[in-house]
Amino acid sequence: LRHQIPSSLREGLVELETSVATRFSRHRGVVAGKEVDDNEIKQFLRESEDSDERREAWEASKTVGREVADDVRELARMRNEAARSLGYRDWFSLSLKTDEMDEDRLVETLAAADRATAAPFSRWKSALDARLAERFGCSVSELYPWHYADPFFQEPPPEGAVDLDPLFKGKDVVALARRTFEGIGFEVEGILDRSDLYPRPGKNQHAFCIDIDRGGDVRILANVIDNQSWTETMLHELGHGVYDLGFDDDLSWLLRDTHLVTTEASALLFGALAGDRDWLERILEVDPGEAEELEGRLRAARAAELLVFTRWVLVMNAFERALYADPECDLNAVWWELVAQYQLLTPPDGRNAPDWAAKIHVAVAPVYYHTYLYGAIVASQIKDALESAAGGLVDRREAGEMLVRKLYAPGASVRWDRLVEQASGKPLSVDSLASAVAAA
Repeated sequence: LRHQIPSSLREGLVELETSVATRFSRHRGVVAGKEVDDNEIKQFLRESEDSDERREAWEASKTVGREVADDVRELARMRNEAARSLGYRDWFSLSLKTDEMDEDRLVETLAAADRATAAPFSRWKSALDARLAERFGCSVSELYPWHYADPFFQEPPPEGAVDLDPLFKGKDVVALARRTFEGIGFEVEGILDRSDLYPRPGKNQHAFCIDIDRGGDVRILANVIDNQSWTETMLHELGHGVYDLGFDDDLSWLLRDTHLVTTEASALLFGALAGDRDWLERILEVDPGEAEELEGRLRAARAAELLVFTRWVLVMNAFERALYADPECDLNAVWWELVAQYQLLTPPDGRNAPDWAAKIHVAVAPVYYHTYLYGAIVASQIKDALESAAGGLVDRREAGEMLVRKLYAPGASVRWDRLVEQASGKPLSVDSLASAVAAA
């Protein structure tokens, strides 16, 4: 459907999207008079004890928003025009249709996720805020977004997580990823050889996996450094990659494709291994006693991660629904209302800036974030199925064979919701999410 819009409008969209994406790639914030990239900003927010310095770093993470906001709003207008030319309410509605998503069911699922996480998130964040207030020598009411370790609070700060970075210091992250997939029966050397994996000036700071030809040319762009986050990212992107290599050879070219939900489930399934006890012992070669001691804390950290991420998805979904419903509305205010509602963050006093536009997905990957949450739910269901059938995932070739047979090989020949049931043994449900976050 998206390819049926008028050619002149399509060309305009592509041109503007490319321009915005290029500015995201090249933009660098400034802290203390020095240009800094995203990794450096996150380092400030993880490590700095100075609230003023943290605020400067956080504000630096948002300056790209001012640079692209007008064009992102124009993209929303153009996308809506495209959707209406095909008879749809707006781009949000069209996007769900083309992704085989039922809008009413999505609304119900997100409402259920909200109900399942609201109370445990509030409890968890209250405990976190008490620790942060003590750390920064302020009251809880004086905590602002820059006191958290992620610019968008989409992942837990170190105070709410387990710091595994010392275990990864000096490790070859790419070699760890290769070893992980080889142990499950996947050959990924070809992907890695074709990929662009390390930081350099002016390079796109994000990460993605791309299937060039649906014929085996799969590549990854990353900016790997030796920490847990980038290890998780490499495992995540290779989780996309092995899916793209797993299609049945007899499928037609058009069916050699993935659904967004199931490929995200595969990526999230593998990415989560970077905080898994079995993986830490077998792949990272952590002492078994230390791994056992970490296990309970890791489970609680994973629950916190799911809580924080679910609340973030609720922000993104509600914001994009509002953006496409009315691109002319006060988006700056809408953004902070949703952040306060779902993430329980205190907006900075008097702030009126297009912070929403600093999130690259709003510009170049629109109406996508709910897919991550669906993927997390499906990944949890598939993990349970692999535990039952193969005893787990790490170094278990039977698990790899099961993934190929039940999830990857069908490609796009089976609807995503039926594929989920086929691979995990049950329909998509927030029950697994509710159980997982209970450990936080």
